Amino acid sequence: MSDATKSQGALMVRIDLHHADHGKRRALMDAVLNALRDLPGLGSVSVMRGVAGLNGGHVIHAADILHFDIDLPLLVEFCAAPDQAEAAMTSLRALVPAGAIMTWPVTVR
Repeated sequence: MSDATKSQGALMVRIDLHHADHGKRRALMDAVLNALRDLPGLGSVSVMRGVAGLNGGHVIHAADILHFDIDLPLLVEFCAAPDQAEAAMTSLRALVPAGAIMTWPVTVR
């Protein structure tokens, strides 16, 4: 098998946030991205904004033309080798709410 076709095990990491979440002095999404940027060897990170979602109180938040300040869901995702993913999650645990980090094993091809 050539290097180009080898499969590697990795972890997909998803962090569940909301627009209204704030860190110490800035939006929590920015704090998370800055923390991930400073980690060595971590690849790309994606942030996705949902058009609707439920918060912990089961209140529906949805984007519509009449409301521009809706607290929409944000998902921050990255894929990394298990040791790099664990290091990233360790650095993020102090920033994000408990239960906001989810992982699952993936195969990178």
